[in-house]
Amino acid sequence: MAANDLSGKAALLIGATTGIGRATARAFAAAGCNVAFAGLGAEEGRSLEAELREGFHIGTLFMEVDVRRDAEVREFMRRAVERFGRIHAAVNNAGTEGRFAPIQDTTAEDFERIIGVNLRGVWLGMREQIPHMLAHGGGAIVNTASMAGLNGIANVALYTASKHGVVGLTKAAALELGKSNVRVNAVAPGPVDTGLLHRMVGGHIDIATIAASVPMARVAQPQEIASCILWLCTEAASYITGHTLAIDGGITVG
Repeated sequence: MAANDLSGKAALLIGATTGIGRATARAFAAAGCNVAFAGLGAEEGRSLEAELREGFHIGTLFMEVDVRRDAEVREFMRRAVERFGRIHAAVNNAGTEGRFAPIQDTTAEDFERIIGVNLRGVWLGMREQIPHMLAHGGGAIVNTASMAGLNGIANVALYTASKHGVVGLTKAAALELGKSNVRVNAVAPGPVDTGLLHRMVGGHIDIATIAASVPMARVAQPQEIASCILWLCTEAASYITGHTLAIDGGITVG
């Protein structure tokens, strides 16, 4: 079996109805992997479920989940295990952009929502995924951070803080699990052509201006991030843990 072949295995994705998560679900399905995925938006979820089943002939499970609610995250994990038996890979991708504003103009509601989705959601996902993987001989977890988890970005302070938190969770978990055959990594995308980016900067910064600030002179497409997430979950990345992979066209190099 090739190092990047996941045929017959199962992946669990949280935050997969749109954007990077949706592209990641397609990438796992194309690799032959059964896919359990969660997110908000029943219509988007059902359409993706049909696309994966019909296009890739793999097993699927979709559940609408608010990642801030531990009971919903726990129930999704239970259903995925019931459906597929063992989960080999997990991706914690749910995220929200928050308000584009200086920190003094943000609110307590902004804080609770952004930290709740972007950081609490990742923690809740890992809290369910890790015991399962420990009990079944290992696995791979990938958390979606951001270049905002590596650098500071003005006017999205809460988003930046949440993504720094994701990087920290990833590092700590990797150290805790180093001897257990459970690998934990993160990806740190730069600007990606998704609804999140357009909502985040809409009315403030033109996408062309953002593209011009990237050394590669363009924003990424979701599938470019998805392919890296997939790779981190395969045996091709078997000696990588605790790493945050920047996928940013060179932005953080400077």
